[in-house]
Amino acid sequence: MDRTDEIAGQRDIAGVLVPHTKLIGDAVEYARAHYEPYLFNHVMRSWLFAVRIAQIKGISHDGEVLAVGTLLHDVTLNDDFTGPRRFEVEAADIVRDYVLRQGMEMHRAQLIWDSVALNATPSIGLYKEAEVALCTAGIGLDVVGYQYDVIPTAEIDAIVKLFPRLDLKRKMTRCFCRMAETAPATSYGNFLQDFGLRYVPGYRAPSVTDLLLQAPFDD
Repeated sequence: MDRTDEIAGQRDIAGVLVPHTKLIGDAVEYARAHYEPYLFNHVMRSWLFAVRIAQIKGISHDGEVLAVGTLLHDVTLNDDFTGPRRFEVEAADIVRDYVLRQGMEMHRAQLIWDSVALNATPSIGLYKEAEVALCTAGIGLDVVGYQYDVIPTAEIDAIVKLFPRLDLKRKMTRCFCRMAETAPATSYGNFLQDFGLRYVPGYRAPSVTDLLLQAPFDD
């Protein structure tokens, strides 16, 4: 799959030089064990895209934080998820606990929490610390083509060839619709609402308009 350079502490994956540490290697294997194949390929592509964006733009960052946040951001994107909180928040707690158990100090662990919790909220994530913004950008590139023109097409093609998309659009749509249908309260304020409104019969999410008008004040 790749060429590893143990001395330099780097690993070449699809032509992208990424940091090579035990923590990152463990995160890759954790993702491989817990994700469906299409999701594993998605997080690998997202990580590689994030690294390349950083390299091309000269953005200094913590490579381990970026790797783990990007690789594990979808741990709750599966048929077992039922809430009660947004899937990104539930995932952020799981991943932060995971790295704390590995001995990571709290500040770095919290950056990973932010990366996971904000991965689907680019209107915030892209303006956070470099690790959070890069995680958001790499995922956004893979899912919706955000900043697609930043990375040369040949490099994107090499990454996709090694980690094929495996019908990601249809499978993600199915997953998002299931969550909107079975746990509609978790779709409030995030993109799941878009899938619920378009595809799920009878779907209705809480509205900020209703919350404002029903606030317990006399004005």
